[in-house]
Amino acid sequence: MRRVFFSVVAAVFLVVTVGGADAEARRHTHKHKQAQKKAPSGSYRVSAKAALVMEMTAGRMVYAGDIARKILPASTTKVLTAILVLEKLGLDDVVTISPRAAAELPSKISAEAGDSYRVRDLLYASLLNSANDATTALAEATAGSVEQFVVMMNARAAQIGAKATLFANPHGLPGDDPQYSTAQDMALIFREAMQKPFFREVIQHRYKKIISQKGKVALLRSHNKCLFKGWKKDVCGKTGYTRAAQSCFVGYFERQGKEYVIAVFGCQKRWDDIKFLIEHYGGVDL
Repeated sequence: MRRVFFSVVAAVFLVVTVGGADAEARRHTHKHKQAQKKAPSGSYRVSAKAALVMEMTAGRMVYAGDIARKILPASTTKVLTAILVLEKLGLDDVVTISPRAAAELPSKISAEAGDSYRVRDLLYASLLNSANDATTALAEATAGSVEQFVVMMNARAAQIGAKATLFANPHGLPGDDPQYSTAQDMALIFREAMQKPFFREVIQHRYKKIISQKGKVALLRSHNKCLFKGWKKDVCGKTGYTRAAQSCFVGYFERQGKEYVIAVFGCQKRWDDIKFLIEHYGGVDL
């Protein structure tokens, strides 16, 4: 079945680069839909509304499904937040939690207004536990306010090449203002984050203990269940979920010395989608 699926997809897919025009991305998506219709009975069908597997260095797509479709990024938004924090703040800088940050909805580390943490610890909380209080505190420390941080986010996203993306806050929770991206844009943003050694280090952790400046302990557990499934290789990255966005993930895996970005958005079966795409298009036995 696996060889059949490979041959069907190889016959109808074009190789594109991430820098390609949106029109080409739409043509690629159309071919992907045709391939799904021709798949043999019983083949796994990807539940994600948009998904891709991309060779990281060259940007070569090995799988693309609706990669230009507008999606809600949910907490994968925090990948761009981490980029800006790492570019503007020192890891050992100390950040004090504001009342606004402390009032953010879960997920959170239940930080109280006046608590102080090192930047590195708040990044662990944001990327592993998807802590919205930590994320808002980092945004305020970076730009002076959440509103100014959002301006920085959209400017940095455009600089990266994420031209079909608009962010409204640093954490990805739904709000009054529109916020959207595409699988293609989020892959570009993730690829940029992977240039930051500390980002790479953080997303490999399953667990982490962080301590406030006054000794308050928070035990973190990664939301990335790929790290707990006993797969033969780790798949590291950032999760996201809201009711509107459904389940999301952007991350990476390695094969024969090369790194590949895996992105899935709007999933009903997130972890199954990830495993299928990596095995059947990434060529990795998990």
